[in-house]
Amino acid sequence: MSNPKNNNGSSADTEANKASEFPIDTIVAISTPPGRAGIGIVRLSGPASRAIAEPLLKLRNPLAPAQARFAEILDNTGETLDEAVVTYFAAPNSYTSEDIVEIAAHGSPVLLDHLLRRCIAAGARLAEPGEFTQRAFLSGRLDLTQAEAVHDLIESTTLHQARIAAQQLGGSLSRQITPTKQQLIALIAALEAGIDFAEDDIDLLPQAEITAQIAAIQAPLIALEQTFAYGHIVRDGFTLAIVGRPNAGKSSLFNRLVQRDRAIVTATPGTTRDLVTERISFEGIPVELIDTAGLRHATDEAESIGIEKSREAMAEADVVLLVLDATEPLHEEDEAAMAAFSTRPFLIAINKQDIANTPQRDRRIIQPTIETSALTGSGLNALRRAIISIVTKQTPSAETALLTNLRQQHWVVAAIAALARAKLASTDIIPHEMVLLDLYEALNSLDSLTGSTTSDDILKLIFSKFCIGK
Repeated sequence: MSNPKNNNGSSADTEANKASEFPIDTIVAISTPPGRAGIGIVRLSGPASRAIAEPLLKLRNPLAPAQARFAEILDNTGETLDEAVVTYFAAPNSYTSEDIVEIAAHGSPVLLDHLLRRCIAAGARLAEPGEFTQRAFLSGRLDLTQAEAVHDLIESTTLHQARIAAQQLGGSLSRQITPTKQQLIALIAALEAGIDFAEDDIDLLPQAEITAQIAAIQAPLIALEQTFAYGHIVRDGFTLAIVGRPNAGKSSLFNRLVQRDRAIVTATPGTTRDLVTERISFEGIPVELIDTAGLRHATDEAESIGIEKSREAMAEADVVLLVLDATEPLHEEDEAAMAAFSTRPFLIAINKQDIANTPQRDRRIIQPTIETSALTGSGLNALRRAIISIVTKQTPSAETALLTNLRQQHWVVAAIAALARAKLASTDIIPHEMVLLDLYEALNSLDSLTGSTTSDDILKLIFSKFCIGK
């Protein structure tokens, strides 16, 4: 939609230059995904939203705040093109805290493009990616963690991801940070007062009290930082490489986990020559499963390439699932794999339990094992739970706010580190002025987390990841 054309072939940019009596800071975008659909929405935000939209419409009743109105969409000659439902949100009671008009018409790309071009010709400009949400942030309607949650909610692929994003959008992280930040500000104020008004007999806080208060401020931040192990996995998902010797049942387990015949399964060893991937979810967490070629001495060039790709996938995967054959003793490839993965998150599935005469209990297997049968499905639920347990380590309660991205974790870690330095300085009986430097650094880190002191460059990077129209 860059440089849309009007019916006469002239660009909308030229029309906008001729136009407009309205300020340039009214933005417009198609807020629904590209393509044909039952409904498509064109959204305007800014002081001229209503004045730009109304001439394009034949309204049965005047626009009123927070009320939907039936309208006809007019073309350049005043003829009716379509029927629409138009909603007007008056500032400051809108998503951006500005006047917003949303025109919901039939989702014809031609029709929506026509509306977009006419809005631009009347003085609006095309919105940048994420600019509606950025305006909501800049107006104080959302903090930065809530703005990030908008993007996460749009990008969510599982219901669990959507729930977590909705909690963040509702301000769960901000609410958890606020009491800690207030405690920190109170401590800073007490130390400043003791320094500035020492001649007025205001007592300095004792060293032990300062240390205790810093520890009390630090504790909830340390607990919050520990949620990142779970939060980023929920947000971004993880990769699981299924590895093992040929005919151990890797592809059969893969098919069972994805619940369809995705990988080819035959009785001939070495059937899988290339990586087979599928994206699914375990307990609402996205997982990219990778079925790999069997680990053995290759019999030809194609298999050799497949095994090399398997080793690359193992190196890059977040978790490795080693599949052993319950009907066979351990082979040297199995032992080599166990040794290679001993320092990484990995799990062993002892497969083919349905046909094993006796369960495999080799003393050389020291990792946690799950007994499975790809044929009957036995042990699959336990396997899923074990995989999730390895990845997430611990699952926070439903009420706990989560850190879900590296930016958030970075600033919480920075605040914890600054508080640790302040505690050490206080213990060493360093002057309060020096302790205050570290306390202010911790406060600035918490402000950066919520966006109070975030630079324009960082904001531009964050909002550039959004889709146009949101």
